[in-house]
Amino acid sequence: MVVGAALIDDGRLLAARRSAPAELAGRWELPGGKVEPGEASEAALVRELREELGVDAEAVARVPGAWPLRPPYVLHVWTARLRPGSAAPAPLQDHDALRWLAPEEIWHVDWLDQDVPAVREVLLGLREDADARAGAEAAAGTKAAAGVEASASADPSADSRAAAETGAECDGGDRRRGG
Repeated sequence: MVVGAALIDDGRLLAARRSAPAELAGRWELPGGKVEPGEASEAALVRELREELGVDAEAVARVPGAWPLRPPYVLHVWTARLRPGSAAPAPLQDHDALRWLAPEEIWHVDWLDQDVPAVREVLLGLREDADARAGAEAAAGTKAAAGVEASASADPSADSRAAAETGAECDGGDRRRGG
């Protein structure tokens, strides 16, 4: 089995450009490598990221699917993230460049054919996460705005009492100003 890492940071995916072997050089892939006998897949992923990129990362979730490579290998992909305090990724083994790609930039690089189906799945997840974040932010903004409106209109006399206690002015029904 071969493990690949969809290393995600701030909604962006890390792509690594191969430097070897010659037939793969210049094309982009998800970093990763072979699982050693007796090694757990997630442990192999963490080890490969440390060896290839010099980072301390953790596997987050398995990406649905398994993609055939040359026999007998099959690619399994996990989303992963850098652990707090990790070094920034650097191309140490098998790669000569790294790029953080936003979802709209994913197809701006020449992916290895074998990684394309996995990258498609990862991209679906990135878009779903972005939609969920946008929905949560919109809901939080709506709740915050509703909270401001509710507190301003719920009891104008309470605003007046608070203003009187602090010496501040308030236009929420302050009878001293004819409101």
